[in-house]
Amino acid sequence: MSDFTAHVAEHLVLAFSALALAVTAGLPLGIFAAGAAAVRGAILALAGIGRTLPSLAVLMLLLPWLGVGSAPAIVALALLAIPPIVIAVDLGIRGVPAAALDAATGMGMTPVQRFARVILPFALPVSFAGLRTAATETIASATLATFVGAGGLGDEIVRGLQTDDPALLFAGAAAVAVLALGADLALGLAGRRVTTLA
Repeated sequence: MSDFTAHVAEHLVLAFSALALAVTAGLPLGIFAAGAAAVRGAILALAGIGRTLPSLAVLMLLLPWLGVGSAPAIVALALLAIPPIVIAVDLGIRGVPAAALDAATGMGMTPVQRFARVILPFALPVSFAGLRTAATETIASATLATFVGAGGLGDEIVRGLQTDDPALLFAGAAAVAVLALGADLALGLAGRRVTTLA
């Protein structure tokens, strides 16, 4: 049980480290895409391609540069989590009603004030939806980190397959599902709370 608990902790560290990295990169990229019509198509096209890349293939491509362990797993998971964040932030910002933007400009708001008081409250619900998608996908895909020696619940699943132990296999898979659903629920509640405060 101690090994299982350790693998749960490893899995969470991998997933949320990758998610933090993805938010750091994806949030400004989404904001930039929403405000730069000339390059929006290219950014969203790259994001769309990123969503179709097989997780294991990305991990294998990073091995020559980052070796084995948590580093390639975190970077690969972050690369897979960035696209839904970029797409959601872009959609959220571009979905702000023009009338609200015009009213803010008419009131003499600066660009920073307009972003904080008008754009952000409208864009938050959609942006949080993208974050929820990224979180659940990252937690699910983190099982593949076992193939680069990064640990996590993938170790339990692979061990269950190797030893023909259905109980261990089910326990690992169920734990991943519970973590993914828990993260989705927590982010959903946080999103509603933040949106209310905004």
